[in-house]
Amino acid sequence: MTADVSENVDQEKLLGDFKTRYQQLLEDNKKMVDQIKANENQALKLLGAIETLEYLAQPDEVDNADV
Repeated sequence: MTADVSENVDQEKLLGDFKTRYQQLLEDNKKMVDQIKANENQALKLLGAIETLEYLAQPDEVDNADV
């Protein structure tokens, strides 16, 4: 099937739509970057808590060389 009908779109409307979509993508990317930074910060805090709890759960080791 061939395209016999061409669509005429107002270039100003098309340009406006593209600019709007472009700005929305930039805003979405910024929100995602902010979320990633917040997730990384939270992940570091959780890792610190995990390491602390694992350290506290270890049995006390006695160094017999000093006794």
